[in-house]
Amino acid sequence: FSVSVRQLKMSASLIASGILMAGASLGTRSILRNQAAISKGLEKMFPILSKYHPGGFEQKMTRREATLILNTSSTAPPKQLAQAYKDMLKLNHPDKGGSPYIALKINEAREVLKKPRAY
Repeated sequence: FSVSVRQLKMSASLIASGILMAGASLGTRSILRNQAAISKGLEKMFPILSKYHPGGFEQKMTRREATLILNTSSTAPPKQLAQAYKDMLKLNHPDKGGSPYIALKINEAREVLKKPRAY
């Protein structure tokens, strides 16, 4: 039973690549299973990550959501509101590579904040 050096190297590299693939898949599985804990840990380590709004748009836009979209306060004077709208639309305009949906939401936010508050 004779085995050449070339065959030994080939089988060693196959075994090593198999072990590497198994380790990568186990690591990925572990990350996916512990994703919530990992993100909480990251938020503690990097507090700036938690300052952003966590998720999508609400069914019907509220004043709070409109202020988050335009990055202004709900009691901002009309001039400041107009400037915030202009700045956001400039950054997200579809003609400049922005999303038409985001531009629509920016317009909707301006309309919501232009309406007088209902107490």
